[in-house]
Amino acid sequence: MKKLKTFFLETYGCQMNFSDSELVEGLLIRGGLTPASEAEEADLILVNTCGVREHAEQRVFGRLGLFKTYKEDSPHKLLAVIGCMAQRIGEQILEQAPWVDLVLGPDGYRKLPQLIEELTGENHSQLAALAFEVSETYEDLAPTRKNHLSAWVPISRGCDNFCSYCIVPYVRGRERSVNPDSVERQVREQVAGGALEIVLLGQNVNSYRYGDTDFAALLRRLDGIEGLRWIRFLTSHPRDLSDRIIEAMADCEKVCEHLHLPVQSGSDRVLGLMNRGYSRAFYLERVAALRERIPGLGLTTDILVGFPGESNGDFGETVSLMNEVQFDYAYTFKYSPRPGTVAARKKEELSEEEKSLRLDTVIQLQRSHTRQALHSLRGRVLEALPVQKAKSGEGILQGKTRSNFNIFLSAGESCLGRVVRARVSGNTGMNLLGELAEG
Repeated sequence: MKKLKTFFLETYGCQMNFSDSELVEGLLIRGGLTPASEAEEADLILVNTCGVREHAEQRVFGRLGLFKTYKEDSPHKLLAVIGCMAQRIGEQILEQAPWVDLVLGPDGYRKLPQLIEELTGENHSQLAALAFEVSETYEDLAPTRKNHLSAWVPISRGCDNFCSYCIVPYVRGRERSVNPDSVERQVREQVAGGALEIVLLGQNVNSYRYGDTDFAALLRRLDGIEGLRWIRFLTSHPRDLSDRIIEAMADCEKVCEHLHLPVQSGSDRVLGLMNRGYSRAFYLERVAALRERIPGLGLTTDILVGFPGESNGDFGETVSLMNEVQFDYAYTFKYSPRPGTVAARKKEELSEEEKSLRLDTVIQLQRSHTRQALHSLRGRVLEALPVQKAKSGEGILQGKTRSNFNIFLSAGESCLGRVVRARVSGNTGMNLLGELAEG
C-alpha cells in the first residue's frame, strides 16, 4: 500500500477535544506526516468526534459520506473516526460506514502510529481500539499548538460525576489527575514558547487532586510562574467549588476574573433528577461568595431545558434563577437523550416544539442580560489581549478581556500579542468596543 505522507484532522466538540487534536497532531507530525490544508488532499483523514449530543453525531455521519467519495477517487486513503463518538458507538460506525478504516477512543491516541502501520500493511482490515486505560493522561506527550498566545493544558481526564443526562463518564472513563510537577512543566514550556494565557482543562477541574495537591494549591503554584499573565480553567462543578478555590482565585494575581459554572437548571426537583449533587440555594450561595471575594467577576453558565419531567413550574424556576444571578453569558441547550445514560430511560413528556420554545425563551433572556453586562462596563479600564486583526475595519484588533468578553479595540498592530489596558467605549451585539487607555 502507498506510504502515507499527509493527514487532515477535523474536530468537533468541547475544548478537551480540541486539546486532544493538538496531541494527535503532535504524534502524527513526529511520525513523519505533514498536515494537509484540505481533506481531499490528505492520505489520512481523521475526525475527532463529540458524543455529548445527537446533532454532533449526525454531522459526523454526514461528513463520513463526503469522505467516502474521496476514498473512492483515491483508494489508498485511510479514514479514522476518533474521540467520544468513536468510543460510544465505534462498532456501529464500522457497520454503518464500512469505508471507515479505524475507530479509536480517547484513551487510545498513544497507539495511533502503530495502528496506522497496521492499516498500511498488505492485508489490512478495519481496526477498533476502544479499551479504557485507567492511568492514561498523556502528560509526557507534546502537542502541536495552533495558538501560541493561549495554550490548553489538561490537568485531568475522565469524570466521576455521572450526571444522569451525560455520556462523558462512559466515553472518557473515570477521573484521573495529572501530576502537578507535569502540569507546571507543561505550563512553563508553553510560556517559554510565547504563551501569555494558560487554560487548565478537565471535565471537573474543581475535583482535581494529586497526592496532597488540590486544585486551589495547583492555582497558587502556577501563579508564581514568571512570564505567565493569565490563568483560566474549564470546567467547574458547583458542588466542588470550595472556599479554598474561591480564596485562591481571589488571591492569585494571574487567575482571571472569570468562571464558567454550569447550573443546568434552577429547579431543585430537576437538579435531583439530573444527579447534579447541589441545590438551587447552594448554587446561589456559591455565586454570592464568588462575587463578594472577586469584584468584576465574569460569570458564565450552561442551561439545559426540556429535561424529562421538567414541568412549567420547573422551567419557571430556571428563568427566575437566571434573573436573580444575571449571568454574563450562557450556553443554552435543549435536552437530547444519550443512549446508555440514566435519563435516556425516562419517558419524555415534552414535544420538540415545546423544548424549542423554552430554549428560545432562555436565549432571548440571556441576550438581554449580556447586553446589560456589556453596557455596565462603559468607561471602565480593563486588561485586554488582542489576538488578531478584526475583519471590521482598518486599525481594529480583536481580543478578549480578563473577564472573557470579546472586545474590538482601536489600536495599532504593535499591540497584537501583548496584554494592554483598554478603555471600554461601548458595545455592539455581544461584543465590547474599546480604545487604548493612557498610562
